[in-house]
This record gives sequence, C-alpha cells and structure tokens, in this order.
Amino acid sequence: MATVDDPEGLAESRSQGPRFQTLRRDAWWRPMLVTIAVLLGFIVYGTWVAFTNENYFVDPYVSPFYSPCLASNCEHATLPVIGDWWTLSPALLILPFPLGFRLTCYYYRKAYYRSFWLSPPACSVVEPHRSYTGETRFPLILQNVHRYFFYLALPFPIILFIDGIRAFFFPDGFGMGLGTLILLTNAVLLGAYTISCHSCRHLCGGHVDVFSRSPLRYRFWQFVSRLNIRHGEIAWVSLFGVALTDVYVRLVATGVISDPRLF
Repeated sequence: MATVDDPEGLAESRSQGPRFQTLRRDAWWRPMLVTIAVLLGFIVYGTWVAFTNENYFVDPYVSPFYSPCLASNCEHATLPVIGDWWTLSPALLILPFPLGFRLTCYYYRKAYYRSFWLSPPACSVVEPHRSYTGETRFPLILQNVHRYFFYLALPFPIILFIDGIRAFFFPDGFGMGLGTLILLTNAVLLGAYTISCHSCRHLCGGHVDVFSRSPLRYRFWQFVSRLNIRHGEIAWVSLFGVALTDVYVRLVATGVISDPRLF
C-alpha cells in the first residue's frame, strides 16, 4: 500500500518475496526469450552445418561455414594445407576462430548473460544469483582472450570478400548471379561486424594520448567509433547473414532453387 513516505508502495512490494523481483510492468522478458530462441536456433543450425559436410559448394558459390577450405577432402580445395589424414568435416578446422570471436564479443556477452544466465535478466530486474564475481574466475575469465580472437577472425571477412569476387566467374564465363550479391553482402556485413568491435576501436586509438599527433589513426578511430555505436545491430544482422548465405548455397547445390543470373 502506498503511503506518504512510500508513495509507490516499494517497501510492501519488496516484502512480498521473489514474486515481486521488479516493478516494471512492460514485457521486459520478451527480448530475453527472443535472444534465447535466436541463439539456440543458430547453434543448432550451425552445428548441423559444421558436421554435415555436403552441399556447401556449387561452382562458383561456397558456404561461409566452409571458407577457407584447409583440408584436401573439401569439395573446393582453395588452400589444402591439411592432408588426407583429416577425414572430418573441413568446417571444423576454421569455425572455432569466428565462433570464439562471437562468443567472447562484448555485445554477445551482454546478450547471453542476460538471457541464459539471468545476470541480470533485464534493467531494473533483480537477478536470482546471490553473489557476483564478474569475469574474475574460471570459466568467465577466459573472456579476456577476446582481443586475440579479434586478430584471428580479422582475415575471414577478407577471405569471404574474395569468395564474392570469385563468384563472378562461372564455369561458362564471367557473370553475376543472385548468389554473387549474397556472398558479397555477407562479406561486407561480417567486415562491418569485425571492425566495429570494441577491440578494433581500441587498436585504432586506444594507445594514442594526443590525437593531433596521429591524424591518420584519429580518422580510423572516428570511423570505427561510428560503427561501434551500432555494433549490437550489426552483430545480429551479420549473424543472420551468415546463416542465410549458407541456406542459399545449399538450396542451389541441392537443386531446390535455381540461381538467377543477372547478366
């Protein structure tokens, strides 16, 4: 009951127990459920793609889950540095690097800390945990390797952009199909996600004390900072982009759809 000293009745609501963990009346739980559904869906689909080891290449298109190909058992051996002894899916050789980059990403930490661990589930909502240690103990202390995964993931958008350029060269000659545009768009989205990362922003200007003495780095820092503001949105769009690109290549490779040639 509200009183003069407690106009909103906060004391009474807190005394009611865990049923009143927040005074918010909006659907604060909705983003949490959406995040769980999307991330679980991507994990399930990505795991299936990584182990299925087929229908990921149709000349000149290649799924981003399988590029670059480092094993000789690839359908398209672009860089076969791994010999015949590797009999598993070649995607397993490269996926740990972009996966580690996303898993330790500052934005994704916020997303899955809130949704899967309820830490906290939303702003102004009490979390169920009695203690808080942050990222100072195992296993969360391993999040500090994010900056190193940034360097390992940096070449992938470049490689995928090269795949997009190669997608202009069909077996019957030069041209452009819908798949060409999809591969190029995916590479651009992944590039934007990578360079909008906080680690990239720190790399560009984090060690500069006086920007006037480093005008080039300052311009890079400004550009990355503008992207960094939208890092969360870019993270989701690029995640969908990777999955949809793989879906398109698979549908074309299995003959479910035909790739329309624009010229």
